[in-house]
Amino acid sequence: MPSQQINQPSNQIKLTNVSLVRLKKGKKRFEVPAYKNTVQAYRAGNEDDLDNVLQINNVFINVSKGQVAPNEDLKKSFPGLTREQIVLEILRKGEVQVGEKERAQELDRVHKEVIDIVAGRLVDPKSKRVYTTGMIEKALDQLSSQGGHAGRQAGKTAHGDHTGSDRSKSRDQSTATADGAQPNGDAAEPAAREATKPIWKGVSTTRSAKSQALEAMKALIAHQPIPVARARMRLRITCPNSILKQSVKAAPKASNDDDDEQQQQAPGTVKDKILSFVEQVEHQDTTSGEEWEVVGFVEPGGFKTLSEFVSTQTKGRARVEVLEMAVTHED
Repeated sequence: MPSQQINQPSNQIKLTNVSLVRLKKGKKRFEVPAYKNTVQAYRAGNEDDLDNVLQINNVFINVSKGQVAPNEDLKKSFPGLTREQIVLEILRKGEVQVGEKERAQELDRVHKEVIDIVAGRLVDPKSKRVYTTGMIEKALDQLSSQGGHAGRQAGKTAHGDHTGSDRSKSRDQSTATADGAQPNGDAAEPAAREATKPIWKGVSTTRSAKSQALEAMKALIAHQPIPVARARMRLRITCPNSILKQSVKAAPKASNDDDDEQQQQAPGTVKDKILSFVEQVEHQDTTSGEEWEVVGFVEPGGFKTLSEFVSTQTKGRARVEVLEMAVTHED
């Protein structure tokens, strides 16, 4: 008895592991089926063999239904180009359509990269120790689940003992308003400041991980779901001794008592001004009798101002070197 055979159409092509590249021209949309992760390599010039890029070297209106683009539509949308040239045009300029699994993998990759960057640059303000990636991830999840305002909710919980007094104050303010008196303007200031704080709503695949990590750090520092601060930078500042004692011109300020007091307390020499940026001096010495060198820790937020001051005040004769971008202590 002859063995049974299953006959399948010889001209049927199953598109598996497919990634679509779409390009819209006028009211028509054209597609070419490509292999995953090969389109970007082709656009970057790392892949020249189209057999490794395209699953089928043809132009479609709908790949999933196997509808090949008619010649009339191609001539109207791509005048003067052959079908092979149109395929290359779509590959170069089309939008790559990625499947759900691929989008999820890309989102996980960006999420992990953001968490790693944040965990490497934030520390506990008291111990200066780093947090684990799990703790950072949990804190960011708390922010995103509460619309980025987890710190405000934590603040309410921390001051729960004052709920009764707060309610009585609210009643008093409501009564005063009802009588026609204006509410205290100072009470609205904390709410206004809270509204301007940065928020965190989660990662996105359309932006770089570094920029999103900076936003995540700003939100964590602003709302403090856990105690965090930016890890300090470790710098070496070198300046000729002949410049150290030069006086620094103070910037013009408004004339009031507070500003006058600040001007009196402001550093008067280049050396004093440089040391005002350094939170903790690790080492300072005069090298070769001609240059003064100081190694210390500086808050990242003051690094740019310090660099600009050293560059403009010394006309490039002094220099600032970064020894460590983020000084942390690990358990």
